[in-house]
Amino acid sequence: MASFNDFLWTYILVAVLLGCAVWFTLRTRGVQFRMIGEMFRLLGGSRKSGYRDIDRARAVAGNKRKISSFQAFAVSLASSVGTGNLAGVAIAIAVGGPGAVFWMWVIAIMGAATAFVEATLAQLFKQKSEGGFIGGPAYYIRRGLKNPYLAALFAVLLTVTFGLSYNSIQSNTIGDAVVVALNLDSVLPYQVSLLGVTVPAAKVIVGVLLAALSFTVVFGGIKRIAKVSSVLVPVMALAYLALALFVLLRHIDLIPSVFSLIFENAFGIQQVTGGGLGATMMIGIKRGLFSNEAGEGSAPNVAATADVSHPVKQGLMQALGVFVDTLVVCSCTAFIILFSGTHASGDLNGIALTQAALESEIGRFGTIFIAVAIFLFAFSSIIGNYYYGEANIRFLTKDRHRWILWAFRGLSGGLVVFAGVCASLDIVWTIGDICMGLLTLVNIFAIVQLGKFSFRLLKDYKRQKKEGKDPVFKRSQMPEVDVDCWD
Repeated sequence: MASFNDFLWTYILVAVLLGCAVWFTLRTRGVQFRMIGEMFRLLGGSRKSGYRDIDRARAVAGNKRKISSFQAFAVSLASSVGTGNLAGVAIAIAVGGPGAVFWMWVIAIMGAATAFVEATLAQLFKQKSEGGFIGGPAYYIRRGLKNPYLAALFAVLLTVTFGLSYNSIQSNTIGDAVVVALNLDSVLPYQVSLLGVTVPAAKVIVGVLLAALSFTVVFGGIKRIAKVSSVLVPVMALAYLALALFVLLRHIDLIPSVFSLIFENAFGIQQVTGGGLGATMMIGIKRGLFSNEAGEGSAPNVAATADVSHPVKQGLMQALGVFVDTLVVCSCTAFIILFSGTHASGDLNGIALTQAALESEIGRFGTIFIAVAIFLFAFSSIIGNYYYGEANIRFLTKDRHRWILWAFRGLSGGLVVFAGVCASLDIVWTIGDICMGLLTLVNIFAIVQLGKFSFRLLKDYKRQKKEGKDPVFKRSQMPEVDVDCWD
């Protein structure tokens, strides 16, 4: 399994992701750079008016499942901002060295254009469902590429990747962080046998409690997920960023040397001559993709549910999410670790490295804070990941077999979360990387062919903005495209 994972990423995915990111950046003329101001304007406007406008729409039309642009942004950010930002960054540094951080930045900066394209396509090809909208890559593959078999394959891969594999990674990280922070192995020095595997009793207890909590939330549906995420994401992000800012200010004199360390290790003489450059790139891009998900085809599933007047609006929002996730949150974790120097020994990995780094800065409180932060980050990711799976279960079953959806809720929100806490770090991350790689290849294959529609929509959006209008799209503008909405 590990050898296949290495082959997939070393020889295929690194080239595909970077190549497509550069292509989309050129074709959109750097949309992630030249429209950054518009992204923040849309974010502020949707946050202020999203609930008011959508409540008014429901009162008129009786819609119960539509969510605002900000809520869709929050749900997708909830799924991407999580374990990848705290544990994933630590793994990247531990395995690939400080230079891996540079390649995480590269895939975020360039990949934001990819995120724009896939989210815009998701909006264009979204469908009406139970008074709201539903969509994502499976939908634009089926209706845009006219390939139902590839669409079904993507839906299966995404359901397995997010609803099952990724949720086990998130819960595994929560379990490790809580056990370390509360020193539960000393409090409960017992072992439990589960299906022939010996597991610490402390992890079993944490797994049961976490599974019960996530099970309760996912059975509330997308509206409860949206409400929980739109509260948790800002709170957890601001608290973590405030602590990171405190650490940065304490070591402000070290910032130039840390940047120098990152760049030197990214493509320095030592890495090139020692054959480590490829490994550094691979782990940086791999962990960067896990964190921001640009091109993976996950965020479009929630982007499609937003109620906006033009597909480009949500495309810009999702591009902004990539920046927030990697350039801000991931960088905070990287700097904390590199300031502390705890990565140099090579004894720690994953969330334990992040906890040790913060503890060296602010004492025992740092370990506890990371446990709380990772719980909020990862738990919001669990419920966001579940919705990705639900959207694709609905695509596969067309809501004809409701029992499948209910079974998936129990599996994703309960059993997998519990199993993830009890499994080993290497197993859950290797499985996650393989699933992520296969999912990304299918989505990239689709958006490269369908990207022309995103380019046309962006051109139309800019035209209307120049005319002083609030851009509105109608399907009559693209009569050759098979879409349900946009009347």
